[in-house]
Amino acid sequence: MRIVEAFDIYRFYHVEEEETLALRGVSLSVESEEIVAVQGPSGSGKTTLLSCLSGLDEPDGGYVTIMGKHITRKPEVERAKIRAQMVGIMLQSGNLFGHLSVEDNIKLQMHLSGKIDTVWLDKLIEEVGLTERRYAFPMHLSGGESARAGLAVAMAAKPVLLLADEPTGEVDFNTEKQILSLLDEYRKKGNAVLIVTHSNAVANFANRIIHLFDGRIVNNE
Repeated sequence: MRIVEAFDIYRFYHVEEEETLALRGVSLSVESEEIVAVQGPSGSGKTTLLSCLSGLDEPDGGYVTIMGKHITRKPEVERAKIRAQMVGIMLQSGNLFGHLSVEDNIKLQMHLSGKIDTVWLDKLIEEVGLTERRYAFPMHLSGGESARAGLAVAMAAKPVLLLADEPTGEVDFNTEKQILSLLDEYRKKGNAVLIVTHSNAVANFANRIIHLFDGRIVNNE
């Protein structure tokens, strides 16, 4: 089953008279039970692609569908609803609200999606290894704990599509293995995962690797 599809995506940025072509006709899809890694040098369009796939940004050309539903060129309130119910997003940083505990950060995402599930909340906290840290605030978490808490927030609403931007960029080897194992288990439940990463270990773990360069897909392994 095709979870997400991007068709001929273009994205331009303008700063005064300068124009940057961040994405130039990018087309891709991710199927159910598939992990896809996106690699490329800085400035190749990887983060812009994630923003367009999630509906956080609007492409200047082309469109994105999630489970066959168009998310492109919808009013922000509609995009936000689709995003809350179908898409989990794990950024490099800023995944947690500092004034909320780990548990409350996860609960907030459940509330936004309209999917409050206390059984899943307990199971999720246990799966990411934060049972003893569920009431801790972000400022008291280690880097690895913050990453795992951010992943739990991304998976809180049981989204069919999980997008992760450098999910293992600032964690140690053991935490990286744990995060990849969690993503693999999530994939096996029929979901799709797309990871932007510079890590060859993460890329090699994926089912498929897409290489971006200068806003274009140059290789799809």
